[in-house]
Amino acid sequence: MTELPRKLTSVDDLITEGLIPEAARAAITDVGARYTIAITPDIASLIDRSDANDPIARQFVPDPRELVTHAAERDDPIGDRLKSPAPGIVHRYPDRVLLKIASVCPVYCRFCFRREMVGPENGEALSADDLAAALDYIRATPAVWEVILTGGDPFVLSPRRIREVTEALSAIPHVKVLRWHTRVPVVDPERVTEALIAALRATTQTVFVGLHTNHPRELTGDARAAIARIVDAGIPIVSQTVLLRGVNDNADTLEALMRALVEVRVKPYYLHHGDLAPGTAHFRTTIGEGQALMSELRRRLSGLALPTYVLDLPGAHGKVPLESRAHEIIAGTYSVRDAREYEHVYEDCCAAPDAP
Repeated sequence: MTELPRKLTSVDDLITEGLIPEAARAAITDVGARYTIAITPDIASLIDRSDANDPIARQFVPDPRELVTHAAERDDPIGDRLKSPAPGIVHRYPDRVLLKIASVCPVYCRFCFRREMVGPENGEALSADDLAAALDYIRATPAVWEVILTGGDPFVLSPRRIREVTEALSAIPHVKVLRWHTRVPVVDPERVTEALIAALRATTQTVFVGLHTNHPRELTGDARAAIARIVDAGIPIVSQTVLLRGVNDNADTLEALMRALVEVRVKPYYLHHGDLAPGTAHFRTTIGEGQALMSELRRRLSGLALPTYVLDLPGAHGKVPLESRAHEIIAGTYSVRDAREYEHVYEDCCAAPDAP
């Protein structure tokens, strides 16, 4: 195995680094033709090549099952396009909007719910004209109190670009909170530079970072140092974790992750139920399994370390806390009540035990 001087982006790279066998070349080439491959050196170094079920590899190394799309899966599983009144904007809740300013990521998670919308073929970032239109929409919508900057991963942008966006949003009086969603501190921690942090702080508004992390092994020494740089600069961090079969679908792993996050001054925020993204059935648990895991976590953890277990309802109906607003009608079928008190029927579609 060679040193890891650069990101792994091809089937050849994966074979050279011992992440897939030569016999898998054709199958993984087909996956890579549809969904972008990228694994940073930091993540590649965490993968245990001797463990066929390594939870880090499972998140990032392509799998032929990604090309199996079930009937209920959809390319826009939570309805971003249904709530997009301007380029780059998703306005699903009255007081906040998503601003998708980047289309690329430092790594590509194999379960990504925006996998049909991200990747270098979509350009690196929102164009200048589209960004201007998005900012115009925010200026013209006084109900917007919070802007959530996402993508893709906005931390792949240069500090100069991040500062420009921050300063533009800072000039909008009714916007009070900026929240940046990223995986960078755990997958590419060297990107968390003083220049990036200064760009985040170039505002009078309150700034949060939402950190996506799914397994305690992701919180390496370098990741912890990157997180500390952000928090020490006065920027609080909350976490988002996806419940993933074969990665963190047991109480011990989730407990270890949530404790580790609190210890590095990150507040656990959301535990997401897997979305109906194409080719991700092998990652999804059932809602009942997630509810049982949350019951066990409540027995083990303080409230400080507990995330809220949520489902992002298909059709742009928003997030629903599954512990309190979902109950099983018949086996595998749930009645889920959204924030407007509307009832939705949701089936544990395609969630099945792991199988090759």
